Amino acid sequence: MSDSRLIDYLDHMRQAACEACGFAQGLTKEGFLADRRTQQAVIMSLVIIGEAVTKVMDGHAEFAQAHPQVPWRSMRGMRNRIAHGYFDINLDVVWDTVQAALPELLKQLPTVRQDAEGQSGADQGFSDFS
Repeated sequence: MSDSRLIDYLDHMRQAACEACGFAQGLTKEGFLADRRTQQAVIMSLVIIGEAVTKVMDGHAEFAQAHPQVPWRSMRGMRNRIAHGYFDINLDVVWDTVQAALPELLKQLPTVRQDAEGQSGADQGFSDFS
């Protein structure tokens, strides 16, 4: 898989994490638990993150392994729990994810993306000589 797709996946993760945090912004936990529309929006964002993570882990395993600070397996696991156990989603976990895990992910992604850009740039440089 091309490194440009890797960058796309990382960008999808960032966008979905930003959106999830934005959806919950200004809400208390009680407000979130009472707002089905916001729950659905956040849950969909978590699915998108998990899908992008799966693409990174499957197509760019070495890259994921080189960035162990990113909770790749946890994010993929959450996506799987949402997709396969939809009626048993723990909204407390979703809330905690939006409040703690996603802001932490958003702090990590710029450096991770920069590393991906560096790999992509190096690969493009070699292709110029082919």
